[in-house]
Amino acid sequence: MIFLAVLFWFATLAVAADIPLRKMDNFWFFNISELAKSQEMSVDWKPTEKHFSASNKDFQCSFVVGLPYISAQGKITPLSTKTQIDNEGNIWIPLKETFPVLEKAFKGNIAFDSTAKFLRISNTKITSTSPEKKETLKASPEKKEPQKTITPEKKEQAKEIKDDRSAKAGSREVKTIIIDPGHGGKDPGALGKNSQEKDIVLAVAKKLKKELENEGFEVKLTRNKDVFVELSERPNLANKWNGDLFISLHCNAIDGEERQKKTQGYHFYVLRAPESEEDKAIARRENKVASLYGDNKAKTEISPIEWIKIEASLVMYQQNSFRYTEELLKAFEKGKIKKLGSGAGGAGFMVLVGALMPAVLVELGFITHPDDEAYMISEKGQKELSTKIANAVKNYRDIIHSYRETLAH
Repeated sequence: MIFLAVLFWFATLAVAADIPLRKMDNFWFFNISELAKSQEMSVDWKPTEKHFSASNKDFQCSFVVGLPYISAQGKITPLSTKTQIDNEGNIWIPLKETFPVLEKAFKGNIAFDSTAKFLRISNTKITSTSPEKKETLKASPEKKEPQKTITPEKKEQAKEIKDDRSAKAGSREVKTIIIDPGHGGKDPGALGKNSQEKDIVLAVAKKLKKELENEGFEVKLTRNKDVFVELSERPNLANKWNGDLFISLHCNAIDGEERQKKTQGYHFYVLRAPESEEDKAIARRENKVASLYGDNKAKTEISPIEWIKIEASLVMYQQNSFRYTEELLKAFEKGKIKKLGSGAGGAGFMVLVGALMPAVLVELGFITHPDDEAYMISEKGQKELSTKIANAVKNYRDIIHSYRETLAH
């Protein structure tokens, strides 16, 4: 499943253009890539995060692939289908619910032409239709119904539906957070000059637990002391505890004295086919440790056939894994530890396999880099790292809550 956030602003004065339309699965889509280009918007494309942004002024709108809603001017509207990317890298937005938004943004200077397969933008107000056959995408005016009285019984019933813990993780309110401090006991994890990975992540996990509990979350740790927990057992514990979000904490590492001096930074991973050899190597290193310490169920690498099975089972959680990753990227900006590359990616971490909930693996920094290590072993550094992760959790909770509230109305 592809994750994509689209953020763009439309200028008050439209530039005349014909934006290509495409019909897919009985839905009309418009090419936002061409629209951004024609309206001279500033575009930012981040392929690793599948994040596209185009900016102008006056209007704000956002899309996320896989989550069926659009946020425009602070209002969230459900979509009929998801945003798509074609083989040429063009981004297509469903038009049905977004056409009224575009009409408002361009102050009526826009028309839908299904015959010519264009979304026509004019620099003057369009007051009449052309002789060509048109399809209207505007919703018919809703009939006003008498206002219903909400009884105390109905309020209680709504509350019960809202707080239903039997619903799948990712579709219910975010209340239970599972924190997984990597390694432990006989497994030290990566080694720095002055520290071990297992000690750093446990210290950060305990601080994170306290911060989240102060915010009203229920928090579970897969280990709360220096003990060894099998890699395959960690997601099982998360499922047993009915978690809403699984966060596995780790420290990155690299071989070679010269590379250790240069390579630093945080990086976040979701469970998906790796996009680079570097991501593959990091996942292999983390996975290999498990088999070294007697976890016979763990594998160093996931085969292409296994990926097909895994992705089919993860489809309902993966979008929200991407969503939480985006909040982590925002929270970690301008921190003491720099961002490694794009800051986010996908790889086959076995600790994430089997977690039936949104799940992210956090590489806090490089234990083999002197500056990263010094920060991660300091009390101040651990507190700041836990606060950043906690802030991302709070923002993610609010996003899911807002989405659910929209669906309820």
